[in-house]
Amino acid sequence: MAHFAKIDENNVVTQVVVVDNKDTADASGVEKEHIGAAHLEKILGGTWKQTSYNGNIRKNYAGIGYTYRADIDAFVPPQPFA
Repeated sequence: MAHFAKIDENNVVTQVVVVDNKDTADASGVEKEHIGAAHLEKILGGTWKQTSYNGNIRKNYAGIGYTYRADIDAFVPPQPFA
């Protein structure tokens, strides 16, 4: 299973979903982020980035309210205070 985060126009995570491996793999069975993202865009719309519980992808597991920062390719948690 793969986890993907939907990000809005401000790169804020609005949804996190689990995707079956068959919907993220190429013909050889190799998981590819762009395949999973395209699958989700087709059925749910929006922009999707892969995330992982163990932090191997994009530093932190994405949660609703987190921000995706392309400059560091990471999900950053919201700050509780300014």
